[in-house]
Amino acid sequence: MYLLGYDIGSSSVKASLVSIETGFCTAAAFYPKQEMSIIAVHPGWAEQDPEIWWENLKLATREVLASSGVTGDAVKAIGISYQMHGLVCVGKDNQVLRPSIIWCDSRAVGIGARAFSETGEQVCLDHLLNSPGNFTASKLMWVKENEPEIFSRIYRIMLPGDYIAFRLTGEVCSTISGLSEGMFWDFKENNLAAFLLQHFGFSAELLPEIKPAFAEQGRVNSFAAKELGLKEGTPVSYRAGDQPNNAFSLNVLEPGEIAATAGTSGVVYGVSDVIRYDPQSRVNTFAHVNYTQEMTRLGVLLCINGTGILNSWLKRNAGFTGLTYHDMNIAAAGVPVGSDGLVIIPFGNGAERILGNTNPGACFAGIDFNRHNNSYLIRAAQEGIVFSFHYGMEIMKETGIRPTVIRAGRANMFLSPVFRETLAGITGVTIELYNTDGSQGAALGAGVGAGYYNTFKEAFRGLKKLETVEPDLSRADAYHEAYYRWLEVLNMLVSSEQ
Repeated sequence: MYLLGYDIGSSSVKASLVSIETGFCTAAAFYPKQEMSIIAVHPGWAEQDPEIWWENLKLATREVLASSGVTGDAVKAIGISYQMHGLVCVGKDNQVLRPSIIWCDSRAVGIGARAFSETGEQVCLDHLLNSPGNFTASKLMWVKENEPEIFSRIYRIMLPGDYIAFRLTGEVCSTISGLSEGMFWDFKENNLAAFLLQHFGFSAELLPEIKPAFAEQGRVNSFAAKELGLKEGTPVSYRAGDQPNNAFSLNVLEPGEIAATAGTSGVVYGVSDVIRYDPQSRVNTFAHVNYTQEMTRLGVLLCINGTGILNSWLKRNAGFTGLTYHDMNIAAAGVPVGSDGLVIIPFGNGAERILGNTNPGACFAGIDFNRHNNSYLIRAAQEGIVFSFHYGMEIMKETGIRPTVIRAGRANMFLSPVFRETLAGITGVTIELYNTDGSQGAALGAGVGAGYYNTFKEAFRGLKKLETVEPDLSRADAYHEAYYRWLEVLNMLVSSEQ
C-alpha cells in the first residue's frame, strides 16, 4: 500500500509514492521538465493559470504510477504541499475567474502597508502576528480595487493547495495554517480575522471551510480518478504550504527545531511554542502544521532572496568555465575561514525583508589583487550567504526561537562542506542532513491524516539521517570575527539606502 504526495511549486509539480510499510520513497516524477511559465504583465507581477498546475499534476501522477508499476487502487491517501501566499478566485460555477496571483507577486505591498497603518500596527501584530504585508488578503484587496467586475463574481477564494484539493475532491476547504499564511487567522481570538475582513470589506463567506491539516479533507471524485488513474474515494488527508511542509518533511515539529533550505533563495523555518512576533515584520509567524487551539506550535519564517543565486551567478559570470559546483566547493575548502578579509554581501536579488525591505544589492569588499583569486571569491560568497542566515536567525531569536538543531535536505548549498561547517560554527547549532523533499513529506502527512500512522514518530521511522555536522569550537572565534567584518560592510550599505 502506498501514499501519494504532491508538491505544487511555481516551477514544477512533483509527485512521490511512499510505501506505507517502510516510509521509503518508491518513485517520484515532476512536470514540466522545464520550468513552468510565470505571467508578468507588469514589473513586479507574477501570475500562473491554475490549470497548468492541474495539467502537470496529471502528467506527474501518470509517470510515477507507470514507472513504479503501482496501480491507482494501491494508493490509500493523498497529501498536498503547495506554494504559499497565492490567490485563486472562483465563481459559483467553480470556474477560475482570473490567473492566480502567486507568492512572488509584489503588487499588493502598498495595500498591505496601508492596512497595517489604518487598522493599527499593534492590532495587526497582536492578532495576526504580522503586518498584512503582501500576503493573500492584500492580493484579494488589489482585485477588489482594480478588477471590481471580477471581484463581484467571486464565490470562493483558495490558496493554491486548496485549489488542487478541490480539483481532486470537489470540496472547498482550507486549514488554520493555510489561512494564517494569507493573514485571515486571528491568533488572539482563535478565529477568522474579522477586523481585517471588515477593513477590506470582505465577507467571511468568501473563505473556505476550515479542516485540520491532518484529517480527511475530501475524497477523490470520479472525474479526477479517471483523469489521474487513481481510485475513486481515495482520501485527501493532509495539506500544508511548502515551507511548513518542508519543515514537517524533516520532522521539525517541536520548539527549537529548525528547517533550512538553500536553493536559489534561502529559508530558515523555526518552531516556537510562544505567541510572539517581530515588530518590524522582518520575519513572519504562521501556524505550523501541528498547531491547534490547545497546543501552540508556530512557524517563524525567515526568507533570504540572495543565496544559491549568488553561487550560480559566480559560476556563470566570474570565469569559472568548466567548473562544476562540486569543483567550486573543493576550491572554497582550500581557503581559510574569513577568506583573508574578502567580504561578499549576497543581497543582489531584490529587496530583503530582514533588512526592512531595503535593497543594498550585492557587494564585494576588501579585494586584494595580490592575494585573492577565484577560490577566495567562492569561499567569501558561501560565507556571505551563511552570514545572512545567521543575521536573520538572530532576529528570529527575538520572537522566541531558541535553535537546538538545524535540519536540511542534503542538496543545493548544503552539499558544500564550507557552507554547512560555517553555518554550524557561527550559530553553534548541530546540523543534520537528510534525503527527503516536500512531496515525500506530503505523502507521510497523508499517512498521519488517514490514520495509517498513529504518531509522527511512526511516520518518520523511514527518515534516514545522512550526515551530522557539529560546530567546530576551535574555529568559533574565526567565524565570529569574519561575521562582524561582514556585518560592518552590510551596515554601511543599509545606511546608505535609508
